[in-house]
Order: sequence, then C-alpha cells, then structure tokens
Amino acid sequence: MKIIVCVKQVPDTNEVKIDPVKGTLIREGVPSILNHDDANALEEALKIKDENPDTHITVITMGPPQAKEMLQECIAMGADDAVLLSDRALGGSDTWATSNALAAGIRKLGEYDIIFTGRQAIDGDTAQVGPQLAEKLKLPQVTYVREFAMDEGMITVKRALENGYEVLKLKTPCVLTAIKELNCPRYMSVRGIYKAAKFDIKVWNAADIGVDLAKVGLDASPTNVYKSFTPAKKGKGVIVEGDTAKEIADGFISDLKKKHII
Repeated sequence: MKIIVCVKQVPDTNEVKIDPVKGTLIREGVPSILNHDDANALEEALKIKDENPDTHITVITMGPPQAKEMLQECIAMGADDAVLLSDRALGGSDTWATSNALAAGIRKLGEYDIIFTGRQAIDGDTAQVGPQLAEKLKLPQVTYVREFAMDEGMITVKRALENGYEVLKLKTPCVLTAIKELNCPRYMSVRGIYKAAKFDIKVWNAADIGVDLAKVGLDASPTNVYKSFTPAKKGKGVIVEGDTAKEIADGFISDLKKKHII
C-alpha cells in the first residue's frame, strides 16, 4: 500500500505575536513546528504501516527551504520518503493555489491508495486544502475523521459532526482529513533520528511538477488575508454573591436593571 501524507510547517502559535501597525504575524524568532492535525494524519498512516510492513509512506509539503527540518522530523517518526515543493513562484499561495501545487506534486509522485491531510493548519484555520486537493485529483473524500479502520481494501471511518458523528465507507484511492481525536502522534525514535539526519529529501520546483504558473502564487490567489489582529482583552467580570440561589438570582436581575439591559 502507498500512502501520501500532506504536512505543513507552521509557526508555534503559543509564541506568535502580531505587529500592531502592519497587522501581520511577527515570525522572526518564532519556532516552527509540524502542524498538529498533520501529525495526527501521519500517525494514522504509521499505524497502517505497523500492521502492514510493506506500506510505503511519503510526506509532501510546500514551503521555504527550512521546511526540510519538519520533513526530517516526519522521517524520524517513521515516514519512508519526503518531498518539498519550494519555489518563489509558489510563494504567497492561498488555499486554492496551494492545492493546485500539491495536486501537481502528487501527480508526479504517481500511484497512491490513501492521501491523508490534517483537518486544518493552525496558522490559517481554513480547513480548505484537503477538500480542494480531493476535488483537483477527482477523488472521494471524508473530512474530520476521528476513527479509521480498513478491511480488505474497504475503509470505514467515523466523521465528526457538531452534535455526533456519522459512519462512512469508501474505497481507495481517497482523501481523508484527520482531527486530533483520531490518535496520539508518536515521538521520533532514536533510529529514526539517525536515519533522518542522513536522509536526502527531494526538493522540487514549479517546473519539476509541471504546475501551471497561472494557478499558483500570490497573483493567482483569489483570496488574501486583509488583516490579522489580537482580540481586545475583555473587561473584568462581575461576581454576584448570595447565600441562596434566590439571592444570587435577585442580585443578578438587579444588576441587569441598573444597566438597563432589562
């Protein structure tokens, strides 16, 4: 079985700050990490490989040269191969343009049975690339996968909904997007780290994947981020005290009347 996992290097949102004048993320000095949901996607592929040792896992990403470090982490976790799509022509791509580039890269990779992606990236939270990728490759898809099982080529998944879940069955090839409830990503192994340190990661540019330059990059992106900002801090809350539930309720109603809310 051949599995492709789409991953992304993102800034650690616990360390991110926003320029109050420009309204943009301050990335200088901020550590980059493997996107959380993508780690869950990779872990599920690795679980399949644990049960079927002949499984081959390729991780693919689009980003700047330093994204190699994140791909090395994926190799250290257990992936077999890694590809970085890196080219100035791809810079500034929104989700639509990104999915065009990834689709072209996956076509170059050739045969596959399952494409795993994370639900969304923590630096964008759009949850659009996975579904767009499936559309570009004309593949069936299931998003928000929280449980996965496979038997004789038939895949059964539980898809998370706001008020429950639904059970779906589909055949390969297909695209599945993972959420954190799917599994707990493993740590890198000592042997994996040693392998990753010497691993030759493939780097493909726009010409290598044969992507239409009119469909990638900033100029080709139909959407853009108008402004990023930190929400204003909320005012201090009011605590209504009382010895009984009735006293608390009466005090709450009294405060609402004083503020002319009721």
